Amino acid sequence: MEERLQKYMARCGVASRRKCEELITNGKVKVNGENITELGTKINADIDKVYVNETLIKPEKSKVYIMLNKPEGYVTTNKDEKGRKTILDIVNVNERIYPIGRLDYDSSGLLLLTNDGEIYNRIIHPRVNVDKTYIALVKGKFSKEELLKFQTGVNIGDYTTSEAKIKVIKEYANSSMVEIIIHEGKNRQIRRMCSALGHEVVSLKRVSIGKIKLNHLKKGEWRNLSLEELKYLNSL
Repeated sequence: MEERLQKYMARCGVASRRKCEELITNGKVKVNGENITELGTKINADIDKVYVNETLIKPEKSKVYIMLNKPEGYVTTNKDEKGRKTILDIVNVNERIYPIGRLDYDSSGLLLLTNDGEIYNRIIHPRVNVDKTYIALVKGKFSKEELLKFQTGVNIGDYTTSEAKIKVIKEYANSSMVEIIIHEGKNRQIRRMCSALGHEVVSLKRVSIGKIKLNHLKKGEWRNLSLEELKYLNSL
């Protein structure tokens, strides 16, 4: 049975399908010894041999679905050119896993990792619009006008955000704790939204992705997803 090359690569746990497409177009993939750079290429997994960076790949025997409470000071990649610590310094499994989405270096909280390309695409695809909930400590206090602006869309330079939700949890003398819910995933989006309204983020933690919640998982700890959580992801 034929399938698209990038889909097969994702099924083998190489990376997300989008990253696999980049590997193909960058000339890092061979099929039966021939360099492939066309994204429309299809292969027969029972016959064809696929190599990524000269290494033969095969489908993972077992699928892995992991929840991590990412600490600050780790990058959400498998390798870092600057030599910083990555999430794979925390999560050590035999399978080649990759993160579903990102959390920036200075942020903490819920991060999902897998070697299942289909689950990755279910969550990442724009049509799904999975809500992501964050708790942020920001400088200053939001006015009613600023809260409304945050909810209806903020110009963050190159982009105007979609509707979002924000709720003030607690106000301090010079700062505020807020709950923020967005379904987009632009680079450093919440930090840029708050900054555009004059409120620098002091700390940021993601506490849920859809119905999957971080709950009491401690910072730096990880666990496998439950059957109920996996069932939810498959329903997206």
